[in-house]
Amino acid sequence: MVHFLHPLLWPRALVLPDAQQDAQGHCLVQEEASPYSLVNICLDVLIAELDKWCSKRPDGTLCLPEHWYFPHEIADKFLERMAWQGKLTDRTASIFQGKQMSLKLINIPRVKLSAAAFTKAFCHHKLIEVNATSVDSELLAPDIIHALQSSAWIQKNLQCLVLDSVSIPPNSGLVALSHFTGLHTLSVANVSFCNEDLVSVSQLPNLGSLDISNTLVTNISALLSCKNRLRSLTMHYLKCLAMNSPQVLAVIRQLKCLLHLDISDHQQLRSDLAFYLLQQKDILPNLTSLDISGGTDVTDQAVESFLQHRPAMRFVGLLYTDAGYSDFFTAKQGLKVAGGANMSQISEALSRYRNRSCFVKEALFRLFTETLSLRAVLPVMLKLVAIGMRNHPLDLPVQFTASACALNLTRQELARGMPVRLLAEITDLLFKATKNFPYYQQLQKNCLLSLTSSRILMDVPFDRFDAAKLALRWVCRRESPKLRTMAVSITSILALKLSPEEMGQLQEELIMAIKELLTIIRQKLAENLDDVTFLFTLKALWNLTDECPLACKYFMENEGLATVIRVLETFSISVIQSKVLGLLNNVAEVRELSSKLVTEDVIERIISLLHSSNLEVSFLAAGVLAHLTCDRQHWLSRDLQRTDLLRYLHLAIQNWPSSRCDMSVLVTYRSFKAFSPLLVNFSQPEVQRWALWAIHHVCSKNPSKYCQLLVEGGGLQLMYDIQEHGQASAQVRQMVSSILEEFRMHFTSDRRPPQPQGPL
Repeated sequence: MVHFLHPLLWPRALVLPDAQQDAQGHCLVQEEASPYSLVNICLDVLIAELDKWCSKRPDGTLCLPEHWYFPHEIADKFLERMAWQGKLTDRTASIFQGKQMSLKLINIPRVKLSAAAFTKAFCHHKLIEVNATSVDSELLAPDIIHALQSSAWIQKNLQCLVLDSVSIPPNSGLVALSHFTGLHTLSVANVSFCNEDLVSVSQLPNLGSLDISNTLVTNISALLSCKNRLRSLTMHYLKCLAMNSPQVLAVIRQLKCLLHLDISDHQQLRSDLAFYLLQQKDILPNLTSLDISGGTDVTDQAVESFLQHRPAMRFVGLLYTDAGYSDFFTAKQGLKVAGGANMSQISEALSRYRNRSCFVKEALFRLFTETLSLRAVLPVMLKLVAIGMRNHPLDLPVQFTASACALNLTRQELARGMPVRLLAEITDLLFKATKNFPYYQQLQKNCLLSLTSSRILMDVPFDRFDAAKLALRWVCRRESPKLRTMAVSITSILALKLSPEEMGQLQEELIMAIKELLTIIRQKLAENLDDVTFLFTLKALWNLTDECPLACKYFMENEGLATVIRVLETFSISVIQSKVLGLLNNVAEVRELSSKLVTEDVIERIISLLHSSNLEVSFLAAGVLAHLTCDRQHWLSRDLQRTDLLRYLHLAIQNWPSSRCDMSVLVTYRSFKAFSPLLVNFSQPEVQRWALWAIHHVCSKNPSKYCQLLVEGGGLQLMYDIQEHGQASAQVRQMVSSILEEFRMHFTSDRRPPQPQGPL
């Protein structure tokens, strides 16, 4: 029926990081805390309701209205958002077949499309960039190339093609890439790309940037064919390379136009190529960017010497090496370092290596170590952690380490400085990780611990149902008392956020959790201990049973009534009494169970609490009596006792202050549904008065929520009906008038009052 929530103790306004000390953080917080652009909002609405706007072709695919037209700036963004949201399929991609869309850029990583759908949707457009990273294996690299090759315009004008991690069938090559004479940038990382393919693409007349990382290339001599035009070469983890380091350097030395070189490696490969490169004083004099992360025998001295001979250098990658720790790297103006020596280097590493799981894992480990005692709010770091998690959803080391970093970055005070949207993103990713790795306990624990942040639990939008399921399962685990206490606390709050339908879907978890919660209470009774775990447990039971007859039923079946009566006998603290009475209110609201509360022991205990000097305790005790006395079936053989109870109820309400008074805690309701039978009981005005006092109290304290709730539940019409009813007492009419006045004051202050709706 009712639960209590303490008001928030912190301001909702974010404090932006200092623009001079943390320019990136300042910009990120501004961006994340700002509304989405109107264009993106409109596109998202269109994507969500695509079936509504589109007609269907005979094959079931969708078609946009003929009179619509999307310029390429909007069409490109529309396609990207569809892919990002997982809405791009063979059926929906067909909207790009007609003339309504004008595409230039295709950015469709990780989508699932057939070769036929790809060809029909995209290959008649004048494309200049295509990114098909990690598309589903149903769409093969040769199919993509063949489809793009079908357009003579694309062959001549396509400038950028990214085919990273795209499948290639056995005995198939990519030599057809040589037909794309306009290509400036080509990336085939993590692909079965062979020497023959390299020979072919090296002939491309405009090729300026090439990524052949983790391919099957054994010999890079073919690169000499483009030595006068290649400006960027990335060959991370060339595990099949059959050339020794001096042979590789002999080729690289001739690439005179090279500005960026990436020869980074997995640490396991133990490559000495970086070591030999750093000894060369006259090689690549124009280099501005060098990545040697993962190289062996790389020292600060060798790197410093190399950089000093190349003053134009702006970036060096040193992660997974012994270099980067010298003061030289922080003192050199304009130089960015991806490494693990400090937070700046770790940030650069997470940004640069977001698609390389081996380096993401290492950078996250360094970040975890650096943030163990963190006191500063670092939104940029949290965003980079989120990107790492999103890019490597099935990599357990990445997900686990990232979850630990997220905990360090969002501890209580730190979370309050983070934008809600960013916290929502990281929380969503944590829950996805728990689903991908359901049996990895430490990852599950980290996700649960993240919910102990009040900021996340109360302010951030995330899937409360999944969170409640996780918390309820941890309530039933006994190996860590501390974690179980946290789970109980989280459960007590999440229970209020779930609809009755969602609670019904948690039947199995509810049975186990309520049984376990009652076990905890009995243990505390045996120890005579009213600690924080005890209070959290009572609160969890109260909130789990709120408007949930199923939970009330499990509570009664597990001897919960006898247990909480013992609690009232043992402890006389008002905060404990309030929680027990709130729980009994919820049971009393369930007609099939309320008769079990009509016992001498229970009634005697409730009457004594009705006379409590604590207003909350008296109010909740009155609520139990109001519900029990409302149903005459419980009192067929003892109507005299019922009359006495109604008299006690009348006297208690008479002694209460005005319903506008302040309580020490905020009384809140999920709905007013439970009040309906009380409000129409004109033969018992005491019961009506209790319900009206409660409604007026919350409407006066939080009118924006409860006046609207009164309308939505049909309570407003019921107020008018009571006021006009011939049997309504003068006191009841006066209380109804106070509620209606509260209602009018709220709605007439800013808008026209809404019309009364259906029954409560």
